[in-house]
Amino acid sequence: MKVLVIGSGGREHAIVWKLAQSRSVDKIYCCPGNAGIAGMAECIDVKQDDFAALLDFVKYEWIDLTIVGPEDPLSKGIVDLFEKEGRRILGPTKAAAQLESSKVFSKDLMRANGIPTADYKVFTSYLHAEEYIKMKGTPIVIKADGLAAGKGVFIASTTEEAIDALRIIMKDRAFGDAGNKVLIEDCLQGEEASFMVFTDGKTIVPMVSSQDHKRIFDNDRGLNTGGMGAYSPAPVVTEAMEHTVIEKVMKPTIRALKAEGITYKGILYAGLMIDKKGTPYVLEYNCRLGDPETQPVLSRLETDLTEIAIAIAEERLDQVQVRWKKDPAVCVVISSEGYPGAYRKGDVITGVEEAETLEGVKVFHAGTAFQDDKIVTSGGRVLGVTATGSDIADARRKAYEAIEKIHFRGMHFRKDIASRALDRCCNH
Repeated sequence: MKVLVIGSGGREHAIVWKLAQSRSVDKIYCCPGNAGIAGMAECIDVKQDDFAALLDFVKYEWIDLTIVGPEDPLSKGIVDLFEKEGRRILGPTKAAAQLESSKVFSKDLMRANGIPTADYKVFTSYLHAEEYIKMKGTPIVIKADGLAAGKGVFIASTTEEAIDALRIIMKDRAFGDAGNKVLIEDCLQGEEASFMVFTDGKTIVPMVSSQDHKRIFDNDRGLNTGGMGAYSPAPVVTEAMEHTVIEKVMKPTIRALKAEGITYKGILYAGLMIDKKGTPYVLEYNCRLGDPETQPVLSRLETDLTEIAIAIAEERLDQVQVRWKKDPAVCVVISSEGYPGAYRKGDVITGVEEAETLEGVKVFHAGTAFQDDKIVTSGGRVLGVTATGSDIADARRKAYEAIEKIHFRGMHFRKDIASRALDRCCNH
């Protein structure tokens, strides 16, 4: 079997790594890939938004399955094009991907179908939004409506911060057309968790739970990022909570889309805030695997990923038994100096191979490239150092031990990834 993976981040490296373990996969291609992916897949020089060229490649190379990593191609309809041509592809259609590409669409869907989420208002006028902020007070959440690479959400603790966020989105146009509309939401309190499922539009199979760390600095300080680390499982997602999320969030979401004539197939991700009463509220949907949650989650997947993907495409997911390893996993992201703002590029990375000699450690590449036969930084998030262990503490220790062996100029990482899970375990 030949498989094409679209994307270039740590999530895609984890997908390629998992596919490479499959006995049914003979050849993996990746578009565009990165320096780490190049070690186990053939990276092709096609732009990931050139759907016609990608389709031609799939036809010419007789690709059996395409897996889409990032949100952008999904939001622009790559699945619609491939399915029209009878090609197997993992991901939702353009209409279904609105759950992620338009926060207004997803919030309106939740409100109309009784799916728990924060109260909100939508604005297209900067002045009206500013007036509302002053009237409403803080803390408050400001969100760009469209895709913003995980950086279009601002949690403001003061009115000045909220108005500054509004200016960045609507006046400075930091996220382009994604900021044509803004959502202003009530700020929910509780503990966050990432809840991902496989679905073929009929059957829903939950993945193991995980928790992301969005802020750039320790103790959840600083700007939002695409994610600075993650761990699995998230202790806040108990067996009872998993049942609640499936019944109160996932099933109603799939049903609501179906009522609008949309069949959702692929991966559905709900970013949750679980309050002190144990009620899960949806902060956002993603229509693909999270990054960096994918790295620890796929590290725990026992079942062949191609088997799951093909079953989803053929709407027979109920025939697959998805199995998971018990061992927890922790991923710590190393970023470039300056990220999530303007960041350095071209710095030589050393020590990755040495880090991977440690038991249970895998270093997933994100923003890396080859330059003069050396691996250099080429993105904001550079590496995702991932480790499995007998428990969260063991996995965490291994990940940070591995990081000590890796070096590049200006490298930054949080020191507190998964510490909340440890605190929770120690307090129970």
